[in-house]
Amino acid sequence: MKVLMFGWEFPPHISGGLGTACYGLTKGLSKINDLDIVFVVPKSYGDEDQSKMQLVGANNVNIKQVQEHIEKFKTKHTYLEVESTLIPYTDPDEYYSFRDSKLYSKNRLFKVNAEGKLEFTGKYGANLIDEIYKYAYVASTISLDNEHDIIHAHDWLCYPAGIAAKEISGKPLVVHVHATDFDRSGGKVNPKVFEIEKMGMDAADKIITVSNLTRQIVINKYGQDPSKVETVYNAVEPVSLEQKKEIKKGVKEKVVTFLGRITLQKGPEYFVEAAHQVLQRTDDVRFVMAGSGDMLEKMVARAAQLGISDRFHFTGFLKGDDVFKMFELSDVYVMPSVSEPFGISPLEAMQSNVPVIISKQSGVSEILNHAVKVDYWDIDALADAIYGIIKYDSLSDVFKEKGKEEVDNLKWTSAARHVHDVYADTINSNN
Repeated sequence: MKVLMFGWEFPPHISGGLGTACYGLTKGLSKINDLDIVFVVPKSYGDEDQSKMQLVGANNVNIKQVQEHIEKFKTKHTYLEVESTLIPYTDPDEYYSFRDSKLYSKNRLFKVNAEGKLEFTGKYGANLIDEIYKYAYVASTISLDNEHDIIHAHDWLCYPAGIAAKEISGKPLVVHVHATDFDRSGGKVNPKVFEIEKMGMDAADKIITVSNLTRQIVINKYGQDPSKVETVYNAVEPVSLEQKKEIKKGVKEKVVTFLGRITLQKGPEYFVEAAHQVLQRTDDVRFVMAGSGDMLEKMVARAAQLGISDRFHFTGFLKGDDVFKMFELSDVYVMPSVSEPFGISPLEAMQSNVPVIISKQSGVSEILNHAVKVDYWDIDALADAIYGIIKYDSLSDVFKEKGKEEVDNLKWTSAARHVHDVYADTINSNN
């Protein structure tokens, strides 16, 4: 079985959970003997690990100027121009301004360099929508040049590419929903992003969601047939011994950590308010908010207003080894997300022997037994949970031991086998 897979980022060039999940899944799939993967990204850098699959950068593909393909693509898609920075997993309150026009209008031709290739930044920014549709155009060429039995497109950024590949090859399309705009926006859905998401789901032969929470959103908000939507839970990469090396904390107090995007979806304000309650009961604790996002300044101001700035630390965005270093320094990890399709970071924390507190409104809560679960809005319950774990070592030890055992059994190879079954069923249904 040959899989043509479209993603947006690939290690070491990642900025969030999407790239981590794609890498983990493809590594798991690579262990299945009858499966070959061509993984496509907008921009490849040359330093990616290609030992498990072939990686293709759309920036390295020569564009065949076939008028028939251009005309076909032009009639099926609109070009969306965004006038402000669009970062799909960071700023739900971002101001979007879209304008529909023809993809290949006289005024908006894709720029081809001297080698006959389209240029991509591979970033999330002001030209993101432009790059999404350039990516889709190149996908049609990649689809012609690479033999495949099925197409797999990760999240809305790649849905147009998946659709373009399907239109050219006629092969079945699986779209993988890692998040929806209902999650990212806190309910204030951008109609154009919703349109792209629904377009991808409608075109798909099968839809994979990362949790039953997300599955219900896909069914209820996007009008998809329940029989078409399958939940495949994420997993976590094993932590190497090098990553596990002990790091000296440097402070005697307990450390409670929030690690993620500081934006509405992640519930940072509930973490700050709970921290204030805990600090009224004990001063033997420090709180860390690791990340960046549109609510960062507001959270800094709120901590100052509550008079807890001397016990509250903001680290900025962390990635790679710094994430594991932060977990090594932590005594509790908190994820109070308002709407979390899955949430890999609690699994990473549990790997590092850190007790976790998660919101009931997260997909990962569906599969974890040894984590404290609270409603994101219940600040009292969150504060009680934090206080209990930092105050009673025996409680903390139970969550460390049982949590580590539990998360060590959540393997990407299991998720990969499930995805492989989805592929096989989809191919058989289309034959």
